[in-house]
Amino acid sequence: MLSVFVLLGVPAAMVGIPWSALRGNFRRMYSWGMGIIRLGVKFAGIRVRVEGKENIPAGESCIFLSNHVSNLDPPVLLPVIPGMTSVFLKKSLMKIPLLGTAMRMGKFVPVSRGHSKEDAQRSVEYAADALRSGLHITIFPEGTRSPDGNLLPFKKGAFFLAAETAAPMVPIIIQGTAKMMRKGSLKIYPGEAVVKFLPVIRPADYATREDLMDAVRSAMEQELARSS
Repeated sequence: MLSVFVLLGVPAAMVGIPWSALRGNFRRMYSWGMGIIRLGVKFAGIRVRVEGKENIPAGESCIFLSNHVSNLDPPVLLPVIPGMTSVFLKKSLMKIPLLGTAMRMGKFVPVSRGHSKEDAQRSVEYAADALRSGLHITIFPEGTRSPDGNLLPFKKGAFFLAAETAAPMVPIIIQGTAKMMRKGSLKIYPGEAVVKFLPVIRPADYATREDLMDAVRSAMEQELARSS
């Protein structure tokens, strides 16, 4: 998988970044990137099964919230999200040559580990701008990988963003990736990953951010319990 990412991703970035900058349009570069990720996942022997795509509202920029159990989660999830999505990610990743440039062009949202109020507000502002530009936002609200598959406490950034933008929230459950790539290991085992899009949750239907967060968490926990 990493070989595919490097062998195809580097030349694609070297061509696609200046091309996208000249045209002022990142869509072609994004399409190439998702195609390379799909190919890498396939070469790793990972089959991806998608359920519940009918739950994604058509024609709306959404906030997708997924559980997180493996480093395989992002490459499995991002290519199956329709349209283009920005992602909340560690600020340090933006410093990677070529990849960091591409992520900035794609309006990916840097998140600082400092957790200061100013940094958090800045991340929400970046994400709101991405939503207004027509992108989706994808977030792993636990902020890190779960060691046992149970949901960790949620970070609040996604729910501040929802309150500010009223964007629909689509909970997601990913299963199978924890067995294929365990925490602390780079080894990948072939298998099937399942991505389930759950029914949309509208921020306007909840009185507070806390109620909204509870609703999202409850939907994800119930699906995990059904599928276990």
